[in-house]
Amino acid sequence: MSRRPFVLATALLLAAAFAAAQTNRRPMTFEDMMHMKRLGSTAVSPDGKWLGYSVTTVDLNQNTKTAELWLQPIAGGDAKPLTAGQPGDDGIEFSPDNKRILFTSSREQGQQIWLADFDTATGATINSKRLTNIATEADNAKWSPDSKSIVFTSAVYPDCPAITPADPKTGDQCNADRDAALKNSKVKAQIFTHLLYRHWNHFTGDKRSHLFQVSVESGGIRDLTPNDPHDVPPFSLEGGCGCAFSPDSKELAFTENLDPEPAISTNADIFTLDLTNPLAKPVKVSTSEGGDFNPAYSPDGKYLAWRSQLRPGYESDKFRLMVYDRRAKTINDVLAAAKLPNRAPAHFDLWVDEFAWSFTSTDGVHHIMFVSGDQGEANVYECYLDGSELRRYSKTAGEWSDIHLLTSKSWPLIVGTLMRVDHPAEAVLADLRKMDPDVHTIKIGIQGGPPSKDVTPPTYEPQQLTHLNDALLSQLDLAPLETFWFEAADKTKVQGFLIKPPSFDPAKKYPVKFLIHGGPQGAWGDSWSYRWNAELFAANGYVVVMINPGGSTGYGQAFVDRVNGDWGGKPFTDLMQGLTYAEQHYPFIDKNRECALGASYGGYMANWILGHTNRFKCIVSHDGMFNAESAFGSTEEDWFNIWEFKGAPWDYYGKPDSENPFRKWSPSLSAKNFKTPTLVVHSQLDYRLDVSEGYQLFDTLQLLHVPSKMLYFPDEGHWVLKPQNSRLWYKTVNDWVDQWTKESH
Repeated sequence: MSRRPFVLATALLLAAAFAAAQTNRRPMTFEDMMHMKRLGSTAVSPDGKWLGYSVTTVDLNQNTKTAELWLQPIAGGDAKPLTAGQPGDDGIEFSPDNKRILFTSSREQGQQIWLADFDTATGATINSKRLTNIATEADNAKWSPDSKSIVFTSAVYPDCPAITPADPKTGDQCNADRDAALKNSKVKAQIFTHLLYRHWNHFTGDKRSHLFQVSVESGGIRDLTPNDPHDVPPFSLEGGCGCAFSPDSKELAFTENLDPEPAISTNADIFTLDLTNPLAKPVKVSTSEGGDFNPAYSPDGKYLAWRSQLRPGYESDKFRLMVYDRRAKTINDVLAAAKLPNRAPAHFDLWVDEFAWSFTSTDGVHHIMFVSGDQGEANVYECYLDGSELRRYSKTAGEWSDIHLLTSKSWPLIVGTLMRVDHPAEAVLADLRKMDPDVHTIKIGIQGGPPSKDVTPPTYEPQQLTHLNDALLSQLDLAPLETFWFEAADKTKVQGFLIKPPSFDPAKKYPVKFLIHGGPQGAWGDSWSYRWNAELFAANGYVVVMINPGGSTGYGQAFVDRVNGDWGGKPFTDLMQGLTYAEQHYPFIDKNRECALGASYGGYMANWILGHTNRFKCIVSHDGMFNAESAFGSTEEDWFNIWEFKGAPWDYYGKPDSENPFRKWSPSLSAKNFKTPTLVVHSQLDYRLDVSEGYQLFDTLQLLHVPSKMLYFPDEGHWVLKPQNSRLWYKTVNDWVDQWTKESH
């Protein structure tokens, strides 16, 4: 008897079961999002057998977030908590000899570095012990290649005696006494003698971050940047030590900004330090006037690479990949002359977001793997050090990060973190041979502009290693990201995105939440967020529309620069043109029920929209600039406004407003046009855009009798991070949008 009827019947049953499962899925709630386990940093054992990672669990009732460390075999098998770990531990790293792991823990004497013996056969970690006992605590720990020492960061008072193996107590006690005196003093006043006296959400005080080296055997600690009045590394939202050991463990490369006024400087440089000589001084090896970051040595020690920017004072200049030949003492921009596999020039113009050295090929040519944001994705690339070839591995959808190359014989395999708009981050294992794209796909991605019709969609799904939220995600109706392209007013090609609501019915009309990203040098894309989650915004019956206007990353540096000095110009018309395009091409959009929502630069743009169009039923402005002149005097990163507004306010005094960007692009001066109901959100600890910007906006709206409300957080910074505050934020924002986009309005 033929098996065809049986196979057909089975297929029909499976299809029916799948359809039923899809039908039974429900919209995501805020509580669902808080129940999701959040993947943190990852590490791969030197033998390529084990994946270590951090998972953060949110307890909404207790208003807490707790990290926990896990291990699991990469070849397959169950994940298990770190044997030697406790809740709250983080920062797992395998020793290069594969015999130990390190992690940071606050179980004793504040946050310190802990070690545990590691059995690669079973994944067991035993004999945990505290390695450091420094009064100022330890963070950002990294192994030396010989597994004999660890480098870490700690914030100390530069005028205290330096901590050395010969005298570890005097300097440590000085720091402890200074901290105790500050804590116990009845006077909490501070005296400032320099700028950058506060940063993002905290006052910097008199401490500075220093690099330290600790011996694994003796526990002896040495301050590698003794009495340095600068932060090493400079403040970075990415975190980390900004440092790297040479393969022989004899040299350390690190990042530092020595400019006399760091508040107006982005010129971090790469330095090297001879670790074999206690009297050695750091040697500067980078030459760019812009920022240089994230040094990393090649496996054979011949080269040192880092991410570099060319233009001083511009934090959003293109991040290039520079390679320093340690013997010849020459620096090469690797991607400047890179060629495609067909030998054509690549003209690569995207940012290098992160990179990792590959292995030396049989022909002796070094390779580097890196990640770049590219048209709403973040793809993995591979370049040859001699510029002979550049490849883009783009057959997976989503955004890659935290990539590790396996050193096993099964190379080319890569472990990384992958997320999408409908799926939070998970660790995955990918075979690069199955991701290898054709030449045309590479060329389009590098040169920018909308893809041509013959480009195939992603066809390869990496193996998912972690499964943190599978059960919960299987219950939720989460729509994939849809993309569209349109022509801006000046004919520039601009990309937009759309997410449909749960149980979408194309015959219905839906209200719109129009999201505007921050930066302004940022981008929407196929990525998950817990702060501005597009799926959660869509969950209560909205179409979510997002546009990447001028200033957005992933489209070449000229497109990024499109916002400079033109904050309310082309980016505004890009946004409005993109929304109009969506209204015209998606008939299920109700253009009479739209609300604009933005944070940071998106908050600025929400304020600008408030004074320049009445097309929206409501606006949500979160931590946005309202008065450009007052914002200049109250921020703590002066380089940003000096670059974006082409100088300081006093450079334009006496000139007409049309020639003064601080007035030309200030939303406050269009207040007479304000009519749209507006929710203002701002936080007391936001030192990037001071809370006074929110107060001024709300005061103006109230005096003009524009329907308005202000949500104020006394205990948050630029982002709302505490679980219960986040719940209030989402509820207040969604309620505001609902209030003004109902049919009756």
